[in-house]
Amino acid sequence: MTEINRDLVCVLIPTLNEKETIGPVIEELKAFGYNNILVADGRSTDGTPEIAEKLGAKVMTQQGKGKGKAMIEAFSIITEPYILMLDGDGTNPPEFADRMVEPLFAGRADHVIGNRLESYEKGALTKLNRFGNDVMNRMFKWAHGVYMTDILSGYRAFTKESLEQMHLTEAGFEIETEISSEVIHHNLRFEVVPTYYKKRPGSPTKLNPLKDGAKIILAINKYGKMNNPMFHFGTIGILLSLAGFLCGLYVVYEWFQGIEHLPLTILTMLLIVTGILVFMIGLLSDMIVAYHREEIREISQLKAEIEELKRK
Repeated sequence: MTEINRDLVCVLIPTLNEKETIGPVIEELKAFGYNNILVADGRSTDGTPEIAEKLGAKVMTQQGKGKGKAMIEAFSIITEPYILMLDGDGTNPPEFADRMVEPLFAGRADHVIGNRLESYEKGALTKLNRFGNDVMNRMFKWAHGVYMTDILSGYRAFTKESLEQMHLTEAGFEIETEISSEVIHHNLRFEVVPTYYKKRPGSPTKLNPLKDGAKIILAINKYGKMNNPMFHFGTIGILLSLAGFLCGLYVVYEWFQGIEHLPLTILTMLLIVTGILVFMIGLLSDMIVAYHREEIREISQLKAEIEELKRK
């Protein structure tokens, strides 16, 4: 197994009123040799920051509101070359920490996702949770062309360098979706690692299945336009053309009955022409994205060659 220098890893834990679980999480991390722990606290009122500080963790109070803001603010002050992120509610077992960061130290990946969906404690994920995760993972694949298994996982590991390439803006739970999209957009190497998901022992989850689920779906579509424009514009173009075709069938049928529909005829042409134009926009955009990715790949290769020459 690749040697892991845990002193080069900053463990980031976003928290909001996690007094029941933050202590055991930090103690277990330290027991595994992870001493650089940063708690990004969202102004907890139950003593979570005090517990974390007492156990030797560094605590920062976020300025903005939401998990995404906490993560973005924390990323800006972390100096270690590797970052491991897990939730402070005890659902992500620290015993998988080495497994999460190993692909980074081995140089196989820039980003690691901890997959919770294949192994979890009874009651940790309801049938609705599991269904929602499956739907969103499939939507992400359709929108981005890549299946990442568990895009909503809060158990992740990054290289500092890869985070510096991302332009993160989401304030809430959509942050994981945005990160996954940025990984695809910047053609970063990623690896999915099987982990385990525990039942939340402390306070109830802060994620609203309907409200936050809708935001995540909108985020998938929003970032999908950048990574896979052919899917987004192509789907719209095909639907418009199909609507025009069906409308046209009705116009032709009525014409054979001796009834003319001039407005519907015009609408038919507009729908078909607009659909074709939107489809072409998707095709051209897809070509631009492909060219952009190729340029990024060549720049990355050139950078790696320069670094190799410097080492020699």
